[in-house]
Amino acid sequence: MSQSYPPPPQQGGNPYGQQPPQGGNPYGQQPPQGGFPQQGQPGQQPGGFGGGYPPPAPLPPARNNAGLGILVGVLAMIVAALAYGGLIKVTEHEIGWAALGVGALVGVAVGKVGGSNPILPIIAIPLALLGVYCGQIFGIALTIADLPGAPDVLTILTDHFDLVQEAWKENVGGMDILFFGLAGVEGFVIAKRVAA
Repeated sequence: MSQSYPPPPQQGGNPYGQQPPQGGNPYGQQPPQGGFPQQGQPGQQPGGFGGGYPPPAPLPPARNNAGLGILVGVLAMIVAALAYGGLIKVTEHEIGWAALGVGALVGVAVGKVGGSNPILPIIAIPLALLGVYCGQIFGIALTIADLPGAPDVLTILTDHFDLVQEAWKENVGGMDILFFGLAGVEGFVIAKRVAA
């Protein structure tokens, strides 16, 4: 029983016995009325011509970037020091819990932006301490600038910094040292917690 391959042609010249669909498309698919399928038509996949790749997933936020974390930590330290100095001027005395706020703000900035790099919580400690110190210095300069006949704050900080430093040394006490330490601990703990 030998049969020739391909099978003998049937009606219409199609050796496989199927008639091509009307319209001359040998693949059996007809484009929708009006031409090629457009993006967003019902029943079509994304990508334009009835198929394609889905859009890429969004990139995760930049994490574990120690340099950027330190930079943002320095900026947060400056902002916190200015706010702390302003609070000292308004209340006319230092508020210990505000020093904790300086440490917390530095810790959040370093941890959130820098990510889980293990050096960042350690960097947050001196940044928090420096923020508290600068805030106290700025608060003293603001207070001195309010005195009659005193120069402006910028002049006090640049030309008379030694006087501001002396005033700070005379006013620093045991509670100040305690809140310095707590601000450093706060910066370390917060930076570690928000980076995890």
